[in-house]
Amino acid sequence: MRIGLLTEGGYPYVGGDTGLWCDRLVRGLGQHEFDVYALKGGRRQDDDGWVPIPPQVRRVRTARPGAAGDDGAPLGRRARRRFTEYYGELLGAVCAPQEDAAAEVADRFGNALYSLAELARDTGTLTGALRSDHAVTALERACRAPGAPRAAHGARVPDLLAVTDHLARALFPLSLDWYGEDALAAVDLCHATSGGPAALPGLLARHFSGVPLLVTEYGVQLRAHYLALGPDSAAPAVRALLAAFHGRLAGEVYRRAEILTPGSSHARRWQERCGADRARIRTVHPGMDADRFAEVGEAPDRADAGTLVWVGRIEPGRDLVSLLHAFTEVRKEEPHARLRIVGVPVGTEGEAYLAQVRALAAQLFPDEAEGLHAVGDNPVTFTEVGAPEAPTLPDAYAAGAVVVLSSVVEGFPVSLAEAMFCGRATVSTDVGAVVEVIGGTGLVVPPRNPRALAEACVALLRDPERRARLGAAARARALELFGVEQNIAAFHGIYLEIMSHCPVRRVAVDETGEPLPFAVPAEAHVAGRWTVPTVLRDSPAPVRAGAEGAR
Repeated sequence: MRIGLLTEGGYPYVGGDTGLWCDRLVRGLGQHEFDVYALKGGRRQDDDGWVPIPPQVRRVRTARPGAAGDDGAPLGRRARRRFTEYYGELLGAVCAPQEDAAAEVADRFGNALYSLAELARDTGTLTGALRSDHAVTALERACRAPGAPRAAHGARVPDLLAVTDHLARALFPLSLDWYGEDALAAVDLCHATSGGPAALPGLLARHFSGVPLLVTEYGVQLRAHYLALGPDSAAPAVRALLAAFHGRLAGEVYRRAEILTPGSSHARRWQERCGADRARIRTVHPGMDADRFAEVGEAPDRADAGTLVWVGRIEPGRDLVSLLHAFTEVRKEEPHARLRIVGVPVGTEGEAYLAQVRALAAQLFPDEAEGLHAVGDNPVTFTEVGAPEAPTLPDAYAAGAVVVLSSVVEGFPVSLAEAMFCGRATVSTDVGAVVEVIGGTGLVVPPRNPRALAEACVALLRDPERRARLGAAARARALELFGVEQNIAAFHGIYLEIMSHCPVRRVAVDETGEPLPFAVPAEAHVAGRWTVPTVLRDSPAPVRAGAEGAR
């Protein structure tokens, strides 16, 4: 089978959010071939380079939304009129009144989206048109229309420009040359590794060539956009318009995908609320490498019995402030307890938050010394993986008797699953998929409740036998549910399920040019080429070309 793997800011780049998962999937399904179509993140990804590409990846094509370059020739009068009509229809669906029938608005949005895609194919690109004065004018007209969101009615020029720029980036895949017979039209299945813009090429391949679409969401893109559009991030009009657009786009992706594979029941509920058909949803937990944690998980627990460990990416949603306040309560009950925070700040916001947390820790916990002539230290320490205190990620988990998760926002809690692989007892806040992940193998408390968090931590610090029981049960649960093998087996079955309903559309012919019915079974295209196809497809050497030119 030939899979078109659609990524955004992840695989095949080093450090991408979905890089490890996609790499394990591709390597685990060596009987299939993969074409990777990647929307780039920041420019730093080019400097970091790619992960090693396995032989079953035939080609990699990349493009960066919003990259500087030629916007193409200006649209002619007729094409500009078509653009204004289609884009206006799209924005009209985005700004549709609440009382309008949901199905009609969804059809209106989808029809406008595919009309824009057909216009982009006819003209070569819409990159310039999406940033033009015509686009801004169409947006202003939609904002002033009766029934538009109340916040949008007051949109000022800076708001209109900000929304237009965001939509141009989100709709950038419309202008890509990824939909021809030598690209996505030639694959058997498109597998988008997230929703939103990453799934848009899959929608267009389905529209143009009937290629079935599978969408995997371990973090729901729509939820991420809602969280990113907080009160302090943008004006009310910008937030309202972008939330409406991403809601419409998510709804179209969920309507058209053959199968949706959320990573947890938490993500599944989000998809269902956005209109996804429950019959087409299959929950598939992320596949994680258990082997790297085996030594810690199978070794006797040698951690300091009074040490708590927090591991993760440092950002406001992790609520380290509540964790520090909880630790003040822990110290009242267990004066010798220590807290190790192991993590890396995410972006400038994360760096500012880390500075705030460090300052709070210094204020709440002055340096301590055991004697008059001893040098004091702080019971709260901050470090990163790779430092002497935590050479590897398993070492970070191994250093604590109890692993703590204090988040107020969480999708699939990767750090919690890693702690379970290490056989550690955990205390977590009840957010996202936490309860689903730990089952009954850890303690769960309400978020933003330092007192409850402290009581749970003290209970485990004082009871080593209970810690051992919970840790052993957690490791057994993680090995059963969250291993790479389970993930790969699930997707292999889903690929076959989709192909059983959406057979290969390419026509094979004999020497005289007559069609050969049933000549291309779903599993005919395998590594090693145990079959010898006739005129089915070209078999070029792996190509690494992108919309910005060959790599």
